[in-house]
Amino acid sequence: MTEVTKRILVTGGTGLVGKAIEKVVADGEGQPDEEWIFVSSRDADLTSSSETKALFERHKPTHVIHLAAMVGGLFKNIRSNLDFWRTNIHINDNVLHSAYETGVQKVVSCLSTCIFPDKTTYPIDETMIHNGPPHSSNFGYSYAKRMIDVQNRGYSEQHGRRFTAVIPTNVFGPHDNFNIEDGHVLPGLIHKVYLAKQSSSALTVWGTGKPRRQFIYSLDLARLFLWVLREYDEVEPIILSVGEEDEVSIQEAAEAIAEAMEFRGELVFDTTKSDGQFKKTASNAKLRRYLPGFQFTPFRKAVKETCAWFTVNYANARK
Repeated sequence: MTEVTKRILVTGGTGLVGKAIEKVVADGEGQPDEEWIFVSSRDADLTSSSETKALFERHKPTHVIHLAAMVGGLFKNIRSNLDFWRTNIHINDNVLHSAYETGVQKVVSCLSTCIFPDKTTYPIDETMIHNGPPHSSNFGYSYAKRMIDVQNRGYSEQHGRRFTAVIPTNVFGPHDNFNIEDGHVLPGLIHKVYLAKQSSSALTVWGTGKPRRQFIYSLDLARLFLWVLREYDEVEPIILSVGEEDEVSIQEAAEAIAEAMEFRGELVFDTTKSDGQFKKTASNAKLRRYLPGFQFTPFRKAVKETCAWFTVNYANARK
């Protein structure tokens, strides 16, 4: 019998990415020497330093995947930038410092491409994180996430710890936040298409539909997280993304969802709503140097699987 040598604590373990990691581990990607512990806000309030430290002392992890965060879509960010800053700064500092104090060997935190400067050249890469202010629509969340990179370098230089971070592009999949008001664009569109189909009405897409995004399927991201945890030894972050050639417009994403859900109605674009950043094109060249053969799930296949999951789980997923 293989001895367990890695106790891996996943914060935010019941969210989109946490559930995806749990699934790929359960489906055979886990290793015999690993014990996986998925925790949520019900297990500890990570804005509290005492509760966070108690969580770490209770589970005694050797490794941490840090996913917990206050998150939301464009319009929630615009309304609550200060809340996003304060909440995420507290969570991140408590998790990283508790990991340091309890002797955790490695922490992999989750950032976001929205942390990159608003005014930049494309494609963006890992060297450009701190080159200027992020987009004004979500500056609170963006700056809080940037500070994880600063802290990781500090824990490495001052204490020799292997704390690092990944930067996924727009993640989607089962267990996403499908709330139309506060969720991200793709799950929000899935919910809208579902309702439009039920009521035989037009689908209203907020904005012009022209902004472009690189979407990564949560199950693909989960597999990459396992690789980072086990193999990636740099402190510098790494972008986890499909290629630049796989970027799609919001209109194309809406059309893919309509096709997956067999919606035959009209698509209407409400141009009174903000588009947010036009694009955030990211380079996955660094990832490809490490994993040249990694296969991403095709976008339309991943959308179809996500729509099918949402339809089956509608009663709970819509909340």
